[in-house]
Amino acid sequence: MIDKLTDTIARFTALTLALLVILIVYDASARYLFSVGSTALQELEWHLYDVVILLSIAYTLKQNSHVRVDIFYDKFSLKTQTFINIISIIFFIFPLSALIVYIGFDFVTLSFMQNEASSDPGGLTHRWIVKSLMPLAFLFLSLQSFNELIKNIQKWKSL
Repeated sequence: MIDKLTDTIARFTALTLALLVILIVYDASARYLFSVGSTALQELEWHLYDVVILLSIAYTLKQNSHVRVDIFYDKFSLKTQTFINIISIIFFIFPLSALIVYIGFDFVTLSFMQNEASSDPGGLTHRWIVKSLMPLAFLFLSLQSFNELIKNIQKWKSL
């Protein structure tokens, strides 16, 4: 079920990325061909980029495509690699995710209470929406990490 949720979020981010590309092409064309620009449009591009990056973290973990020191990891046996994955999830991903979700909740709440908006004239309002992606993304990462932990423990036991 967690893998399906992660895949669904990944499809959403893929659509968001396609929309972002279209938006950037439109914005660049309008700016350079017609000398027309929009602060809100440029901020929307950054917000959509945030969506893509933050909501792709869990999928990256699921696909085993996250950043690590592969020059060492690849030389280890499968059992050692699996053990490293287990230790990494327990001692790095879980604590970091819990911290970001915990701190992020207050971060988003404060932004919502202040009705935070862009300081640029013509910028976007409701900045709390994009800020809420931070704790949400790490909540999804925690769920996927839990799923990967179970898979890795089962794999380690079978090796």
